[in-house]
Amino acid sequence: MKGARLLLFAAVPVVVTASVYLLAPEDTGAGGAGPDLSKAYRSQAAQDAKGAQGAKAWAERSEGSRRAEDEAVIADLPPGLTDPAKKELAQQLVASAENSTLDWRSAYAYIEDIGDGQGYTAGIIGFCTGTNDLLTLVEGYTKAHPGNGLAKYLPALRAVDGTDSHEGLDPGFTAAWKAEARVPAFQKAQDTARDRVYFDPAVRLAELDGLGALGQFVYYDAMVFHGPGTNATSFYGLRERALRKSDSPTEGGSEKAYLNTFLDIREDAMRAKHPGIDTSRVDTAQRRFLNDGNLALRTPLEWQVYGETFKVP
Repeated sequence: MKGARLLLFAAVPVVVTASVYLLAPEDTGAGGAGPDLSKAYRSQAAQDAKGAQGAKAWAERSEGSRRAEDEAVIADLPPGLTDPAKKELAQQLVASAENSTLDWRSAYAYIEDIGDGQGYTAGIIGFCTGTNDLLTLVEGYTKAHPGNGLAKYLPALRAVDGTDSHEGLDPGFTAAWKAEARVPAFQKAQDTARDRVYFDPAVRLAELDGLGALGQFVYYDAMVFHGPGTNATSFYGLRERALRKSDSPTEGGSEKAYLNTFLDIREDAMRAKHPGIDTSRVDTAQRRFLNDGNLALRTPLEWQVYGETFKVP
C-alpha cells in the first residue's frame, strides 16, 4: 500500500471545493445501482455486525466461499469499473496521483522511499516493504517462479516488514526490482495482487452500497491510498464511519450526498495522518467529477493533481 504523496500546501496551491449536497440529474437516490441489492446487503450486514473487520472479510472472500445469491445480484448490476475500458480509466486516474502519469504500466518498475515511514514503495499500486503487501507479492511470485531476481531478498523483506528499514535490501534491491519488472510474469503478478487486495474488494463493496462507476473509483482510490486496514484511517474504517453518518443508496440515501460524506471523512483522515498534505487527488479530481454530477465517470475527463492537469478523451 502506497503512503502519501507528501506535498505541502505551501509547495503546490490546492483548489478546495465546497461540499454541495444537491441532487444532480444523474443522482439516482435510493436504489441507485438498479437491481435489488437487499439479499447481498443482508448477507454483508451480518458481517458488518462485527464492524469494519466483518466488511473486510466479506469483501475479500475467495470466489468459492461467496454466496451464490449475492454474486448473482451483483452480477446483474451495470458493469461500472468492471468494464475493461472503465477499469483502464481507473488505473490512469490512480497513476496520475501516485506517479504523475497516465501511463500506469510504466510504474511496474517504479521504486523509491518517499519518506512516509513505510520503507520502499514500488510497482503499479505502491506495494511497500513496510506494509506486508510487497512481501506477500514477492513470496507468491517466488513460489510460482523460483529463482527469480527478487527471491534472494525474501529473508530481508521478512525482517523489515512493518518497519521503514532498508537493512539487507540496499544497495541491490531497487535494481533487482527494476530488472524483474521487465519480466511479463512479474507484471502479471503485480496486476493480480492489485486486483485481489485493492481493486476487487473496493468495487464489490461499492456495488453493494449502490454506487456507480465514480463511487466505485472513490472506494478504490481510498483503498490504494489508505490501505486495506480496519482502523479509523484505513479504507474499511473510513467506509464504516461514512455509513454511520450518511445512508448509502442501497439504504435509501442519495448517492451524491453519501459520496460527499465519504470524501469529507477521507480528507480528514489524510490530514490527521499527514498535516499539510496535498489533497488535490480528492479536491480537484474526485470531488470535481462528483460536483459535475458525473456519477457514471463518463469521458472525456479533465482533472488536476498536485497542480498538473490530466485529460482523458
